[in-house]
Amino acid sequence: MFDLTLTFDNGPEPEVTPRVLDILGERGIKTTFFVIGEKLDDPERRRLAARAHDEGHWIGNHTYTHSVPLGLQADPDVAEAEIGRTQAAIGDLAHPERWFRPFGGGGNLDERLLKPSVIDHLVRNKHSCVLWNAIPRDWNDPDGWTDRALDQCRAQPWTLMVLHDLPTGAMAHLEDFLDRAEASGVRFRQDYPPQCVPIRGGAIALPIQAYVSSIEESARP
Repeated sequence: MFDLTLTFDNGPEPEVTPRVLDILGERGIKTTFFVIGEKLDDPERRRLAARAHDEGHWIGNHTYTHSVPLGLQADPDVAEAEIGRTQAAIGDLAHPERWFRPFGGGGNLDERLLKPSVIDHLVRNKHSCVLWNAIPRDWNDPDGWTDRALDQCRAQPWTLMVLHDLPTGAMAHLEDFLDRAEASGVRFRQDYPPQCVPIRGGAIALPIQAYVSSIEESARP
């Protein structure tokens, strides 16, 4: 028996997210959608986030623009611009834990993720930072990701996987992946492995220096 927590990053997308929600609903699987803040400015995408929330999925914060990893940005105000602004856009759809997932620039778990001012923002605003331990790279291998995803599930007792509800064609294989995972003995759950949540409720729970950039921040004018 293997545990699997699914998460979906970078949506919502009208071409993809509704079918993903249908598939999850048919199987009774609850997940987290880590949304891009600027996408919620679009009423249709906002409605999709609301639908996911109403169907029992958690809505998390995945930055406002998803442009440059926060650890690579020198702007001292980037945390408010990227995290605070997205949290405001999520509004009453937010989970009480205020889930935040940093942008890894291709799934990297390194110093690109965070920087000291970002950590200060997360702590001050009582966010929980959610990382991952499985990246099947569905965005650049939309037809071949499922085998890799299954291998990643079998390699550890509890997998926290990042998928993307984006119009790449990858989610056309979601049903097949879920069926094969279930047949392999996977148990789906919504919570996260503790080792993937280094900041919880604004408290630093695990060592985080490996994820923190030492980039110098520009002085405020």
